[in-house]
Amino acid sequence: MKKMKKGTAYTVQGALIAALYAALTYAVAPLSFGATQFRISEALTILPVFTPAAIPGLAVGCVIANIGSPYGPIDILLGTAATLLAALMTRLTRKIRIKNIPLLSFIFPTLFNGIIIGAEIMMFTPGQAGIVGFFTCASGVALGELVVCYTLGILLFLGLDRTKVFDRLGD
Repeated sequence: MKKMKKGTAYTVQGALIAALYAALTYAVAPLSFGATQFRISEALTILPVFTPAAIPGLAVGCVIANIGSPYGPIDILLGTAATLLAALMTRLTRKIRIKNIPLLSFIFPTLFNGIIIGAEIMMFTPGQAGIVGFFTCASGVALGELVVCYTLGILLFLGLDRTKVFDRLGD
């Protein structure tokens, strides 16, 4: 099989990641939005460890996924910002490993989504104003992120790391 040029591989990887993120979000839409969310697509936030193409891929996927958000355009903006920041930090910390697993990289989606999306949900939820409301909303979002990233995300990381699929794709 002929190897793709680097620019083409980067674009294709990013597009596939975006499509997969959006599809997974919509596949379990009732779990993907709200004060406590288990967005299965967030397992993909480990992909910047393997390829920088995952950074724009995750951001574009989040834009597409959040078009269907009950929180409207603000979720497209803030959700994408949280995902983009998490993806950048995941990429930057990919070499910090414990037993060859970049455990620190998994925390950034939890932190950024907990804080940013928690604040967003607080703004849209009656009776959740103030510091208690913020921590209630932020902890609900962060808990879902934590569960998804540290279970499905680690399983995804282990499978991709073992198969070296991104090495073969030209990254």
